[in-house]
Amino acid sequence: MHQVYFMKEKKRIQVPEGTTILEAQRLAGLRPDAPCGGAGTCGKCQVVVNGRSVPACQTQIREDVQIDTTASSSLEDASILTEGFSRPVTFQPGIAVHAIELKKAMPGDKRSDWERMLSALKKAGVPDAEHFLPDPDLSSSLYEQCSQGKTWYVAHTAREILDIRSERGNFCLAAFDIGTTTLAGYLLDASDGRVLAVESRMNPQAQYGADVIMRSDYALAHGTEALSSCIRQELDVMTRCLAAQADRKQTDILQICIVGNTCMHHLFLNISPASLVHAPYTPAISQALTLPAVQYGLKIHPKGQLLMLPNIAGYVGADTCGCLLAVRPDQKEEITLLLDIGTNGEMVLGSRKRLVTCSTAAGPALEGAKIECGMRGADGAIDHVSFQNGRWHYSTIGDRPAVGLCGSGLLDLTAQLLKHGFIDENGSLESGQDNPKVFFLVPPEASGNKKGVYLTQKDIQEVQLAKAAIAAGIRILMKTLAVTEKDISCLYIAGAFGNYMDPSSAGTIGLIPRSLTDRIQPIGNAAGEGAKIALLHADEWKFADTLTKNVEFVELAALPEFQDCFVDELEFPIENIQYT
Repeated sequence: MHQVYFMKEKKRIQVPEGTTILEAQRLAGLRPDAPCGGAGTCGKCQVVVNGRSVPACQTQIREDVQIDTTASSSLEDASILTEGFSRPVTFQPGIAVHAIELKKAMPGDKRSDWERMLSALKKAGVPDAEHFLPDPDLSSSLYEQCSQGKTWYVAHTAREILDIRSERGNFCLAAFDIGTTTLAGYLLDASDGRVLAVESRMNPQAQYGADVIMRSDYALAHGTEALSSCIRQELDVMTRCLAAQADRKQTDILQICIVGNTCMHHLFLNISPASLVHAPYTPAISQALTLPAVQYGLKIHPKGQLLMLPNIAGYVGADTCGCLLAVRPDQKEEITLLLDIGTNGEMVLGSRKRLVTCSTAAGPALEGAKIECGMRGADGAIDHVSFQNGRWHYSTIGDRPAVGLCGSGLLDLTAQLLKHGFIDENGSLESGQDNPKVFFLVPPEASGNKKGVYLTQKDIQEVQLAKAAIAAGIRILMKTLAVTEKDISCLYIAGAFGNYMDPSSAGTIGLIPRSLTDRIQPIGNAAGEGAKIALLHADEWKFADTLTKNVEFVELAALPEFQDCFVDELEFPIENIQYT
């Protein structure tokens, strides 16, 4: 055993000899950012040991050591989008609270206390109250409650009684979007649907890999427990923080609805992702689920429910279902395209007549991973870039010295380099600087990281792979429905990247069809909005299964033409670019 002291965090732990520094960081609860999952390929986990910078994931501890993590990225620093577009729905939740009078049994009345309570509920307007099954825990207090002879408040679903209180109480509902990168949580008032509090965090699973493939590989090699427990613990902490913000108790939360992509869904439930990573790439479970929250580490009301929205396909998950609930393209006469750009690019095209969907492996490049100076959207990240009158201009999040490129900044820089002739249609970079295959946007002396912010030839190739996957997916869906760009009335773009990106830059590099850039409507965290809608209206929750079953899934990997389409889209479109 060796003593490890993390200088920045002032934490000291003991670890067995041979433990990697990355593993020691996890054991110390530091939540390091490890986009490659510890494979040693991303270079994002650099730490300083004895004055020397080393990769944490590849360096084993062989002696007592002091470690400086200042240079490594952390999951605590990012800016997270929580707002999103949503449509108004009537407040008709699956949780209801009714006031009833409980009285002592009269002589000759052989009904049980439970039966008489159900009768009182029926009088209060609950039509199927007699079908509620007896609950031994709640029944044990009914005699005393009947003896007091006063008004009681019963909280219940359509099938189950959850609570009986002498006061109406501050019952709440909570919705969560488990993204691959970020988590967003919302606390709602169960009496009127108002949003009481919002909380966001980085997904702690990122320390096991930036994308779903890396995390699935980790789960298959080491089991799902580490990935499952860390996300459950984080959501439990978030529910406690949400309740505290609203001056409520965590146990006031009666229902939680969760959305996430299929892999996040499976890992939260401690389900092996094996079926997702092996052909034909199907979910282990796709239906909507109602589960006891306590069994999944969520310390809300003891009888609180956990609602999991349904998955659509192997890589089109419950988060896409949430987006569909938020915008309901199935109700529209006109054709719309819904696009969620993340490590996977999920998209849904169609109208009330027919909806088709697919998922493309865009990779994490547009979220900062696999890019040498890439980073998440945190302070110091370059978020927008322009080139005017022969000079480069950029802005950073938090107006801090530049330390890297987040997704929107990467998109802008690539588009500007292409537009002004530094990149050709094949993606070949000629920067005109000392190393023509590297373009320095920010020199070391002007940066906040002492190495500068730059783009390499390899970075551009990663952008090409990401944009080609998404563009090819759009083309295949249009071919499936036999429609053209002119037929698409609106392009909904969900997620943080879509919210902050410049549509013109997306069109310039061919990420989306150029003709659609003036029809874009950013919808932010629509997945989280869909989770809220499922809580606000019981019929929306019930309809989610039907909605997802009616969406046709297009398996791109099974289509011979997809590979040809993907290769075609690797090139940058330059026919409309005006060189300056």
